[in-house]
Amino acid sequence: MYEQEQGPLAGFTVGVTAARRADELSALLRRRGAAVVHGPALRIVPLADDTELLAATKELIDHAPDVVVATTAIGFRGWVEAADGWGYGEELLDCLRGVELLARGPKVKGAVRAAGLTESWSPSSESMAEVLDRLLAEGVTGRRVALQLHGEPLPGFVEALKAGGAEVVGVPVYRWMPPEDIGPLDRLLDGVLARTLDAVTFTSAPAAASLLTRAEDRGVLEELLTALRHDVLAVCVGPVTALPLQAHGIDTLQPERFRLGPLVQLLCQELPARSRTLPVAGHRVEIRGHAVLVDGCLHPVPPAGMALLATLARRPGWVVSRAELLRALPGAGRDEHAVETAMARLRTALGTPKLIQTVVKRGYRLALDPMADTKYADA
Repeated sequence: MYEQEQGPLAGFTVGVTAARRADELSALLRRRGAAVVHGPALRIVPLADDTELLAATKELIDHAPDVVVATTAIGFRGWVEAADGWGYGEELLDCLRGVELLARGPKVKGAVRAAGLTESWSPSSESMAEVLDRLLAEGVTGRRVALQLHGEPLPGFVEALKAGGAEVVGVPVYRWMPPEDIGPLDRLLDGVLARTLDAVTFTSAPAAASLLTRAEDRGVLEELLTALRHDVLAVCVGPVTALPLQAHGIDTLQPERFRLGPLVQLLCQELPARSRTLPVAGHRVEIRGHAVLVDGCLHPVPPAGMALLATLARRPGWVVSRAELLRALPGAGRDEHAVETAMARLRTALGTPKLIQTVVKRGYRLALDPMADTKYADA
């Protein structure tokens, strides 16, 4: 019932670091109920202004390679379109018609054919490792291999080709640069540090590296790493994207298929599975990032209220003192009256006042159902 009415991500906040396709990813998340914080960690150098790509294109036209590896559909299309804009479109296509053209997967194959070309081979696995195995099996000694790059590192790929005797020419389509406006990325970073984000998504390794670099520049790298290791879920579109995070000891989740849709579906499974569900005062209470489900009905709760509720839920059914609750309130100071004010707002937000009981002169407790006392007493 809940998933149909509210969406499986209702009550959760997800950070999006992507520059390209950020709107598509954000729309997929919002459609499933999530609140989205977008802080692009990168910007893409416009192709028409990219002097490095222009230089690589002219070099290949003047000195044709033996092999061209097309790694992404959007990158290959962008390369051909940019060359056309510079007046080198037909010359580039003529060059590519005379070489061994390898397409990493079906989408790339489609882009190749849309340009009027025919690929020599494409792996069924969509794996660059399989492309590398084929090249090495053919033998690359003395061969010139052009590799269409797409802002993503290809660990070991170039090194293995060079070790095999190949000359490798990189074609840097869609190079990444730091964002011109750092404000949105800082707000996303602040959200991770404050744990107001439940997950952060990464769709490119440079974006992951950029977030880590920004945290280091601000002197909060260790705090960021702690948050991502223990509290905020890091979800990557694939294993290459995860490399900068894993190098810092951060465990990441990745979908089986390296696409935006499966990434969102993975979040739909993981975040609800990590939420706390308790039987309280005859109701089913599920505590999410910035909201609470009471019998399947979503109740947004302010940050102070969520801090109180999280503290009570750590020991459901047990009395928690006002002093301890005060320590949990963000920026509350020393006045225990702040606890009473925040508690009143929390009860109003939950819409069911009897979920939280006042224990005179002692504090507050979640009104855990009696049959659940033993089960949850040590939680």
